[in-house]
Amino acid sequence: MGTGQKTNKLVVPQAQQAMYNFKYEMANQVGITNQIQGGYWGQIASRDCGAVGGQMVKRMIEAYEQSLAGQ
Repeated sequence: MGTGQKTNKLVVPQAQQAMYNFKYEMANQVGITNQIQGGYWGQIASRDCGAVGGQMVKRMIEAYEQSLAGQ
């Protein structure tokens, strides 16, 4: 996708910095933060990017399940 074609928008725009930090936390957990240069993810393999996204989803589901269990 070219510049200006990003279509995924946050539902809560105020969470942008928190989501950015969360993404890098998961990238660190997957072990690819040393490959990210200045915020550029273009040289990261799709498989590794998918692993980061998968870890993010897994963590969000765990948090939601914990919140449901607390009710």
